[in-house]
Amino acid sequence: MNPAAPEPVAPSPAAAARRGCPIDHAALSAHKAPTGCPVSHRAADFDPFSDGYQQNPPDYVRWSREQEPVFYSPQLGYWVVTRFDDIKAIFRDNISFSPSIALEKITPTGPEANAVLAQYGFALNRTLVNEDEPAHMPRRRALMDPFTPEHLAHHEPLVRRLAREYVDRFIDDGRADLVDQMLWEVPLTVALHFLGVPEEDMDKLREYSIAHTVNTWGRPKPEEQVAVAHAVGNFWQLAGKVLEKMRQNPEADGWMQYGIRKQKEMPEVVTDSYLHSMMMAGIVAAHETTANATANAVKLLLQHPHVWREICEDPSLIPNAVEECLRHNGSVAAWRRLATVDCEVGGVPILAGSKLLIVTSSANHDEGHFADADLLDIRRDNASDHLTFGYGSHQCMGKNLARMEMQVFLEEFTRRLPHMKLAPQSFSYVPNTSFRGPEHLWVEWDPAQNPERRDAAVREGERSPVRIGEPSGHAISRPVRVEAATPAADGVLHLRLVAPDGTSLPRWAPGSHIDVECGDSGLSRQYSLCGDPADARAFEIAVLDDPDSRGGSAWVHANVKPGDRLRIRGPRNHFRLDEGAQRLVFVAGGIGITPVMAMARRAREMGTPYELHYCGRKREGMAFIDALQALHGEHLKLHVSEEGSRLDLQTLLATPQEGTQVYACGPLRMLQALEAACVHWPEDTLRVEHFESTLGTLDPSKEQAFEVELKDSGLTLPVRADQTLLAALRAANIDVQSDCEEGLCGSCEVRVLQGPVDHRDMVLTRSEREAGQRMMSCCSRACGGQKLVLAL
Repeated sequence: MNPAAPEPVAPSPAAAARRGCPIDHAALSAHKAPTGCPVSHRAADFDPFSDGYQQNPPDYVRWSREQEPVFYSPQLGYWVVTRFDDIKAIFRDNISFSPSIALEKITPTGPEANAVLAQYGFALNRTLVNEDEPAHMPRRRALMDPFTPEHLAHHEPLVRRLAREYVDRFIDDGRADLVDQMLWEVPLTVALHFLGVPEEDMDKLREYSIAHTVNTWGRPKPEEQVAVAHAVGNFWQLAGKVLEKMRQNPEADGWMQYGIRKQKEMPEVVTDSYLHSMMMAGIVAAHETTANATANAVKLLLQHPHVWREICEDPSLIPNAVEECLRHNGSVAAWRRLATVDCEVGGVPILAGSKLLIVTSSANHDEGHFADADLLDIRRDNASDHLTFGYGSHQCMGKNLARMEMQVFLEEFTRRLPHMKLAPQSFSYVPNTSFRGPEHLWVEWDPAQNPERRDAAVREGERSPVRIGEPSGHAISRPVRVEAATPAADGVLHLRLVAPDGTSLPRWAPGSHIDVECGDSGLSRQYSLCGDPADARAFEIAVLDDPDSRGGSAWVHANVKPGDRLRIRGPRNHFRLDEGAQRLVFVAGGIGITPVMAMARRAREMGTPYELHYCGRKREGMAFIDALQALHGEHLKLHVSEEGSRLDLQTLLATPQEGTQVYACGPLRMLQALEAACVHWPEDTLRVEHFESTLGTLDPSKEQAFEVELKDSGLTLPVRADQTLLAALRAANIDVQSDCEEGLCGSCEVRVLQGPVDHRDMVLTRSEREAGQRMMSCCSRACGGQKLVLAL
């Protein structure tokens, strides 16, 4: 779970006296960098206008994520933040971290350029991007309606028609610059259509949009600044003229006309200057980021030909492929914030008035949140956790319009040009800190191989309407082949699963599980990974043929054999091993050995003192005994009931030991006994994985309706007595991942800011429940119908 927003802290007297420099010279005087200021060499050299940053921002700041996640850049005059949790916490707290500098020129322009802007009457006001509270949220809520899924669906036919027509223009050429010939103009036309702008002056608008980007986020040379200023001034005046045209027909379709109508209802909220500023900013926001994001996505997918082939063969993968491309190589590299109070970020004191560059593209490659983060994995189950659209009250309002456009473009390319590949080229980017996409994207193909030459119906091929919003976790599955299916004990089947094409599978950490789809029934069940995490070629699970199961294990034992194809989801991990523990005690009962096996292996590799207690009724039913004995030797203690050897939990856990963590998985009765035996240990000593749920079907006659306030979104929702919190969130188009929906897997966790929770899950520890800061939205509710406030 992500941390709470950073708390304000008082600066030291020395720091307060040195507000001209954010570095404590006295403490770091022995570590002076080439600048003479005691910052690290890497921090002193940081230059977001360099080719390294422009080509690959996450890789450029990899050193920071790993070694110095919050650092001061003397060249930029900003604090730079690179880790996921820190950046999400900054987004969450838009009071301590104001967005007011988001559109400020990162490179101040000279007096000549400023004079040029003045002669055009340039006066860009606050917009939804850089506006503080209390003005921001009332305006956002007033102008949100056109961004809802039902309204955005009206734009899909236009996007499909334009995509098809633009591909028609070059499909027989065998070569195209997708940026120049499609990916710039189509999103611009869609943006104009969405805003309600007449489709004219496209070339000028393109020129002005680039100038606006350079003027705000770039580093134009002194000799370039005047030309840029003229373009920005012209853009400003054109935006004003177009707005006046719109006022003549306020009932027309379009977001700006919607704003004009809202102005009549709420003149103090939607003002003239605000509309003018949004007219200009809206063209850039609705157009340029989508154009760049699509170009980045196509480039990335074509750089991974096996992934491109997969989405060509299975278009259902496209929605999550879009999400993974936005994570891996999105069009927004960074945002900016201003600290309004003395506070801490990642343990580093930040003084009020400090400017922050929060590198969201780096957060999207943070291994602490995205396993195997540099891997392009279009089946990644948490891809949509990315921060490319921001988060919280300033999250991009147009995110779902961008998602829809990108899906349609990829559908068109994969259907009509599946044989497309990147042409040899080098990629260039408009130098700036925040927004990126290749200036050109050359692709090539053999026109003789165009599918529509063999089947004319390909061009007119109809697809199901795109999903407007975050892709469903249940729609993302990964094909695997059963390489081996062997008995591991009486009634236990050991499966080794590999990629059908023999490629590597995503890396995983001890405690991870996968979801196995059990045939065509829609049933899926979670099984812990029990193999070696270092084996990138295979996932291994063990399935007990349990007569009391919910159907999954019976299906596996009756149907699965070597050579079969299965579909899985994951891996994901909600039972993570604390590798900083001083000592580890593992307790497994029966098939509960599966997640514990990988944990014990890892403890052995790290050299951490550990003991592994494995309990079962009879030896023949205990899986992997021989392999465990060979690997762990005297660290393994077997407790076999029919042999008279039972684990005495009270003795094992009689004396609390500092730094010890206890991990357990097994039958509910064993876990309850462990909880009782650990009651005198420090909180959270015991961490457990459940294989069974006591959650029953929701009975409306026994439940109470309640209300949830979504603090970060500015919404309040009712949750009916016959409705789960998760269902209510989905109905309001709030993105929350989920899987088992039985309180077992932990994927639907949400953060609670206020209100009492009726916890019904099998995931949270005792102290986590008592703290009341998290809940599982699939099953838990508010106590007694009281109101909950959530960080969503």
